[in-house]
Amino acid sequence: MKIALVGNQNSGKTTLFNLLTGLNQKIGNWPGVTIERKEGVIKGTSHVLVDLPGVYSMSPYTVEEEVSRQFAFEERPDIIINIIDATSVERSLYLTTQLMELDGKVIVALNMCDMLEEKGIHIDEKKLEEAFGIKFIKISALKKTGIDELIKSLTLVGQDAEKKKLFPDDVEEYITAAERAIQGKTPHKRFAAVKMLEGDKLFSALQTDELKSAAVKLTEKYGMDAEQIVANERYNFIVAAKSAAVTAGQRKESITDKLDKIFLNKYAALPIFAAIMFLIYFLSVGLVGRYTVDAIDSLVLKFGGWLSVALRGVGASEWAVSLVVDGIVAGVGAVLTFVPQLIVLFLLISILETSGYMSRIAFFLDRLFKKIGLSGKSLIPFIVGVGCSVPGIMTARTVENESERKMTVILTPFIPCSAKLPIIALFAGYFFKNYSGLISASLYFFAVGVIIVTALIMKKFAFKGGGSSFISELPAYKFPSPRYVLRDIVEKTASFIRRAGTVILLCSVIIWLLASFSWDYRYGVDIGESMLAGIGNALGWLFYPMLGEWSWAASVSAIQGLIAKEQVVSSMEIIAGLAEGAGGEVFRSSVFSFFTGASAYAYMVFCIFSAPCIASIAAMRRELGSTKKMLAAVAFQTVFAWLLSCLVFGIGRFFEVVT
Repeated sequence: MKIALVGNQNSGKTTLFNLLTGLNQKIGNWPGVTIERKEGVIKGTSHVLVDLPGVYSMSPYTVEEEVSRQFAFEERPDIIINIIDATSVERSLYLTTQLMELDGKVIVALNMCDMLEEKGIHIDEKKLEEAFGIKFIKISALKKTGIDELIKSLTLVGQDAEKKKLFPDDVEEYITAAERAIQGKTPHKRFAAVKMLEGDKLFSALQTDELKSAAVKLTEKYGMDAEQIVANERYNFIVAAKSAAVTAGQRKESITDKLDKIFLNKYAALPIFAAIMFLIYFLSVGLVGRYTVDAIDSLVLKFGGWLSVALRGVGASEWAVSLVVDGIVAGVGAVLTFVPQLIVLFLLISILETSGYMSRIAFFLDRLFKKIGLSGKSLIPFIVGVGCSVPGIMTARTVENESERKMTVILTPFIPCSAKLPIIALFAGYFFKNYSGLISASLYFFAVGVIIVTALIMKKFAFKGGGSSFISELPAYKFPSPRYVLRDIVEKTASFIRRAGTVILLCSVIIWLLASFSWDYRYGVDIGESMLAGIGNALGWLFYPMLGEWSWAASVSAIQGLIAKEQVVSSMEIIAGLAEGAGGEVFRSSVFSFFTGASAYAYMVFCIFSAPCIASIAAMRRELGSTKKMLAAVAFQTVFAWLLSCLVFGIGRFFEVVT
């Protein structure tokens, strides 16, 4: 018998797997993906247990979710053991409602039941069984309780157990009609029918005109898209079941309670959050940057020099040497210089997320966000956006209210993401050497202020009806899993390096070509006569008010941010190198030497808050639903950033003159 072990991340899944198999496991990778696959035989039986990647949903937004869904759907395990965190049943049971729609048996293992008494929680598993129509068993994988009952239940669960239907009648009518339409065409009819309603691409070929029409009628009736209808009804079902089966009484004060008295204190919460974010940027940009940037930059220069000699030694032409050294190596190397700082940033943000702290800040700021037309739930995309704006924008689909969701999509790119960190590190490290950490942190809080101001503007003139409540279970504080944190860092860093080796490399080649050739295709002209300079001079007037100088080089570099924000730094490095010769420091080159503290800060403001990269713009297009809305959002972001940077330069220049 084949059994799948499915659960959220940090639900104790690995502990239970090791306990059931006695570490008798086979390690490998899932076909086509580099995600670890574990299989083992449950002790005392011949049952094969397959440990699926930790997921929160069977809707594939991540590779892990794609792998888990594909296995459950195609391999059709005989039993699914769904392990959930008993201290956070409302959040955990969302996945359970999706697993119920698959063919076969489902057993829910209520893990961490040893912590329920401490939290003053009582769970009546029999009432949960009545509500869901599947078996619930209390266990503690850590203390090894309830395991024997779980193993015994694998052979006792009846084949014909009746899983409860959780949607209202009109939605169930659609599902029934869809099941009839796909009879014999796919396994897991109910699962496929629900996914068809949600518009899942995997099942789009099974849609009929009648089903499409029925789905449209449902969306019109409920005033939201089909995916939201399904999500809302799942949560309504879970809340009703939880109300009947879970009671909270007196409990001992836990470590989480004691920490919450500090971190959620109405007077101390925001100063603590500010101090934490300052520390993050001080460590990543200030401290680490101080000791790594120059060292890596020196290695890049040495590598470029060695490569130059090697290429000339094999007879390469001057333009070929320049393309490789001054274009590719300089452009890609300029971005890779900041990888150590990004690793520290990813590490610290991951620790905050996995420890349970970030969810508390979202909860705390809910009251403020409601006043500006958002909810605390909008903070989740903002937090995700610190790593990359693309998944942050996509995460906004979890916001139910349409106005809030669209505002969140437009506002998320304002958060300084990892791609913007090289810009911040370059300027802050040179112009504000002793205060680089403070300057970097100030831009994060500047972003929070910008989000508040722009949200108020959009609430007044564009979007109405926002400000819904944010309801969420706050997880207990826990020591972050080193394995999970390490994997998170590796994935994000690898993604950044891949961009450097693909998008940045291609853009670097294009920038070198435009900077090395004139309009009549002559190579080796003065860079001021190049095609790139001509394009920059045509845009120079746009950037003059924020720079106090007509700079074609700064203009074209800023425009590069529309392709990838890291490319701003890469472009500046290539231009500076071609203008001054190999090894020329960016701000000591003639084309960038005009920068002052005021213009540097204003330039950073524009690069951070103007329209995001191409990938983020494409994500905005998908989430906003039309090209027209996306273009309007991009125009709003860019115009607002331009006005803001001009204002910042004016204020900065005033203080420079006074002092």
